[in-house]
This record gives sequence, C-alpha cells and structure tokens, in this order.
Amino acid sequence: MKLYLVQHGQAKSKELDPERSLTEKGVTDTEKSVQWLVKINESVEKIIHSGKKRAEQTAQIFASFLNPSQGLISSTDLNPLDDVRIIAQQLDTEPDSLMIVGHLPYLTKLASYLLTGDDQLQLVNFQNSGVVCLIRQENLWFLNWAMIPENLSS
Repeated sequence: MKLYLVQHGQAKSKELDPERSLTEKGVTDTEKSVQWLVKINESVEKIIHSGKKRAEQTAQIFASFLNPSQGLISSTDLNPLDDVRIIAQQLDTEPDSLMIVGHLPYLTKLASYLLTGDDQLQLVNFQNSGVVCLIRQENLWFLNWAMIPENLSS
C-alpha cells in the first residue's frame, strides 16, 4: 500500500476568513505539488480529507489532477487533535493507493504511529502543500519519500 499524507495548503488567518480558505500561495503551492506527482506518474485511488475548508480545497486540487477512481471523501476523524489510531486501524480496508489531506499535529502523529507505533515521536516535518509518501510492505510501514513545494523547480 502507498499512503500519501498531505498537509493542507497555506490558509488565510481566522481574522481575514473565519473558514480559513486557502491563500493564493496555498493554491499555487498545492498545484505545484500535484503537478510534480503527475510528472513522476504517482496515482491515488481515493482521497480522504478533514471537513475543514482548507483541507477540502487542497484535496479538491489534488483530485482535479489525479482523478481518484474512488473519489474524494470527507472524514470526521482527521481533525488536528483526533486520535490517529482510528484511521490507522481502517487502513487495512482502504485501497492500495490512498491520500489523506489534513492538519498538524495529526499528520505528524499519524506518520510516527505508523512508522514506530508511538504517535509522540516527531519523525517527519510536514509543510503546507507538502507530501509524505509511506509504503506498507508485509505489515510494516516505511518512509518512501517526502517533498515540499519550495524544493520543486518552477
């Protein structure tokens, strides 16, 4: 299984936008990231995102390029402080290629939990619109690669 973990794109402040929509940079960086995924022939069967607007918008941008066969799904279990074990236990029933678009500290904790069994370790440093790819082989998770938009050429 390949699991792509994506931190939502840069969002507006609560003062400017209480729903925290993506900024122009958030949209641009997210498009840059997904275009790189397309360029290296990555694909996903399903995208799950939190119900927060910034995560939903980020997921929609990824979906518009990747066309996941099982679509785009909103989950109530991906909020910043939710228990990562809920989603971790559901991964066995998910397709072979899944993307989760969410928030910090949730994504950091999920990656740590899958890689080590301890959600308190910080093994991966996420950034807005960045993607971390984990792979599962014989019930063990490994870090396959990570990217951030700033490291991609324009």
